[in-house]
Amino acid sequence: MKLTIRFNWLAFIFAALTHTAVANETFKFDASHSTIGFRVHQFLGTTNGKFRQFSGNIDFDRQHPGGSSVSARIQVSSIDTAIKKRDDHLRSTEFFNAGKFPEITFKSRSVRQTGPQSGDISGDLTMHGVTKPIILHVKLATPLTNEALPERTRWEVTAEPPLKRGDFGLMFGSATEAVSGISQNVAIKIDIEAVRSH
Repeated sequence: MKLTIRFNWLAFIFAALTHTAVANETFKFDASHSTIGFRVHQFLGTTNGKFRQFSGNIDFDRQHPGGSSVSARIQVSSIDTAIKKRDDHLRSTEFFNAGKFPEITFKSRSVRQTGPQSGDISGDLTMHGVTKPIILHVKLATPLTNEALPERTRWEVTAEPPLKRGDFGLMFGSATEAVSGISQNVAIKIDIEAVRSH
């Protein structure tokens, strides 16, 4: 009898632990309905661009948001500023060197809730072979129903302060830098639509 009771308790505890382990909700980026964009000022105006190929996961713990995590991979060669000659130059060895550093990656370290549907994600951004810590400000733009997330979610992401391209070694030659007046600051604006992974 004691053995049976002990077995039942062990089964109950195992079931509870198993439930906790899978409690997080995982969402995958839907690149066709998402945008990873950036903006850079220079003497003659502002350059807006985006990356067309990327993937990522959001592991969301709605009961304990601090237990959530995010990871993303961006293909550098997919950069698009609407001018092919400029995009080819950005992919070249003078800037991104896409052949040697084909991906930009982000992996979260911690998540801090700042509001009912907002939070700060601290993590490591690796670009051009350099890894730096950054903080992303995230807002869940999808209305919640009884604290549950729907099959699709939309997230708005910004970084403040802006990224400094020099921190990642992303500098043109001195002559180009002097003539163009390209700002060191790169503002990012990301809109992610993510689909629940079953």
